[in-house]
Amino acid sequence: MLHKQFYIEQEKVDKLVNRKNQKSDFYNGIYDRYEYPVLTREFAPVCWRYDLDDKSNPYFMERLGINAVMNSGAIFLNGKYHLIVRVEGNDRKSFFAVAESQNGIDGYRFWSYPVELPDTHPEETNVYDMRLTQHEDGWIYGVFCSESKDKENPDLSAAVAEAGIVRTKDLKSWERLDNLKTLHSPQQRNVVLHPELVDGKYAFYTRPMDGFIETGSGGGIGFGLCEDIEHAVIDEEKIISRRIYHTLTEAKNGAGAVPIRGKKCWIHIAHGVRNTAAGLRYVLYAFGTDLKDPTRVIAEPSGVFLVPLGKERVGDVSNVVFTNGAIARENGDVYIYYASCDTRMHVATTTVDKLEDYLFNTPKDPHRSSDCVKQRCQFIEKNLKFLRE
Repeated sequence: MLHKQFYIEQEKVDKLVNRKNQKSDFYNGIYDRYEYPVLTREFAPVCWRYDLDDKSNPYFMERLGINAVMNSGAIFLNGKYHLIVRVEGNDRKSFFAVAESQNGIDGYRFWSYPVELPDTHPEETNVYDMRLTQHEDGWIYGVFCSESKDKENPDLSAAVAEAGIVRTKDLKSWERLDNLKTLHSPQQRNVVLHPELVDGKYAFYTRPMDGFIETGSGGGIGFGLCEDIEHAVIDEEKIISRRIYHTLTEAKNGAGAVPIRGKKCWIHIAHGVRNTAAGLRYVLYAFGTDLKDPTRVIAEPSGVFLVPLGKERVGDVSNVVFTNGAIARENGDVYIYYASCDTRMHVATTTVDKLEDYLFNTPKDPHRSSDCVKQRCQFIEKNLKFLRE
């Protein structure tokens, strides 16, 4: 018999899914933020968490709990907005699940079942943070972190990160390809597949790393080409967005959402990390690369693009925002999906025109305090002169 508590819990889920989102009073002219997250762990279907049978679960206890939903790839498909979300269970294992919405800012409801990827890597312990690339070759590719235990290191927390690759046409049937191999980088995380061929080859944005957490000699966001996507191997990685001392990318940085083709450039929204007395702080930054040569950075505005604010600062891993999914519509609207504190999903909305204005007209970082204050004084002087006129 169906436990009576089911109806109470189901009503909670339905209330969240049906809740209308609205723009917050935040303003910077670049994008709009929203009052509510688009997804939290409470959105997960009741039958994912509870045994509904009152005989086997008389106290209606949560049997398979969900700790967080975060770091989702994003795609517009068949007239709907889809997020492929990293769902973390109470057991710390992550898996992927698809949630869809009619308008992209609220009404996200999970599909009936999580994604079951082909289990072709028996050493793989955890998977997470999938980027979805709608590629010009006709496939939708998912590139994600494939994590396994570092068997050569006795430290129980030592791990190895690789870039797993799958492809699909409908987000339902998935084909697993070989993990990406980078011949000169021991580990890879935050890898993104470019949506177009470059010189007839598949192009990846990489993050060369010496270890699972530490970048070591890794200099920033790399770019590499491979000929065969089914057995992807990259020899040379060219660093296109470098880590820089005393900036938001000092500790590490990595590609975020799949680049958006704009009118003037490829629009990149990435993450940067610096160390603080309270631990690592993750923020988002943006840059633009040449439409014909994605390795050439042509727009590099100063500072942060998006940071955690208010309640977004509190969660499992505090003071963190992270993105690995954005949707650009044909009318120029852009939906940027970001997670806060490895806990919940949000959306920020903008347009291609606004993003390119931000990229090309925001001053660059002079990298020294004395030069920064000169830059700001000149900026103030221009504004005061304008006000006097």
